[in-house]
Amino acid sequence: MTPQRTRISPRRTVRRIITARTAAPEGGARTWQREWVRGCATLALILSGMPATAQSVPSGQDLTLSEVLIDDVGGEAWLRFRFLAPQIARATGTVTYTDAEGDFAHLCDAVARPYLADHALTADVVVITLMDRTVPFGQADPDATQFIEAFRITGDACVWEML
Repeated sequence: MTPQRTRISPRRTVRRIITARTAAPEGGARTWQREWVRGCATLALILSGMPATAQSVPSGQDLTLSEVLIDDVGGEAWLRFRFLAPQIARATGTVTYTDAEGDFAHLCDAVARPYLADHALTADVVVITLMDRTVPFGQADPDATQFIEAFRITGDACVWEML
């Protein structure tokens, strides 16, 4: 492509290259933040059609699936299943971590593994969170109680993962 000269005054010449390409792709430059937001928005749209479902667990407490998040942590795909569990509340709760301990493996086997299969997803790590109130992911709430466990899916089993 040859530069084209444009005279703007008798003594100065400006060179410009005519090209069909623009400086940034249509819709703006892509950044990891924009891609992350786009991915979250897509996932939220998919999951917004998913009703909150009550779960029966070994401890007998009432759980409701609040959200499922897909996350990339160090190049691994993490699926986070976040459940509302009001009975684990510090002040008024009746279920301790020891009572709820068996619920984690049950939820991994009964909810996470079928969810992965139903939605054709793979995950390196499955994280099960029980929370006494809705806490936005990544935000601190010192008054909230949360119990969190992680698993790896190996074959047809959830294997507890020490983090």
